[in-house]
Amino acid sequence: MKKKHRATIAHHVPGRMRLKIPSGKGNEVLFEEIRQSLAVVPGIHEIIVNPATSSVTVHYAVDAHPELHVSLGQHQDHFEVHTPPSTKLDDMTHMVEAEAEFLAEHSHSAKAVVNFCRHLDREVKKATGNSVDLKVLVPLGLAVVTFVEIGAAAATPVWVTIGLFSINHFVELQAHQARQRREDETRSSSPRTEA
Repeated sequence: MKKKHRATIAHHVPGRMRLKIPSGKGNEVLFEEIRQSLAVVPGIHEIIVNPATSSVTVHYAVDAHPELHVSLGQHQDHFEVHTPPSTKLDDMTHMVEAEAEFLAEHSHSAKAVVNFCRHLDREVKKATGNSVDLKVLVPLGLAVVTFVEIGAAAATPVWVTIGLFSINHFVELQAHQARQRREDETRSSSPRTEA
């Protein structure tokens, strides 16, 4: 039996998934075999392989493959897709999503809110190349609002004061050394007068 390479999902938005296969890096034959084997899977529109970066990008029809990584595992002899273990944040997100689904089933307003948030999350992911989503933007937005609301009335945290002090002294030290170098260069380039 042929040894399967380990593939991980690097980016995924509905309709587009990029896989990384580090153990196959530079192996053009392997990536061409992967491209050909995926080309026959119904619902996949385009497969872009890049052996130099060990990546495979798959463009697919979302309605044909709601769980594409499961479909890939069934149709692929060259690699198996490993999803990273879930974190506490992922578990909490799934719990919130399940609660939102429950509410959406019982309330038209909740369903509209859930659909709006999903659409907004998908658009943010598309716009940022799947690097940022609402799980990042919402806490960041809350932090910014908190800092704006607190404003200048709050005391400066000790770590900020120490950080500013350190940066200030680093800049002063570098400025002193730069002045010293200029003076040394001026002295060495000025013509010497002999007595």
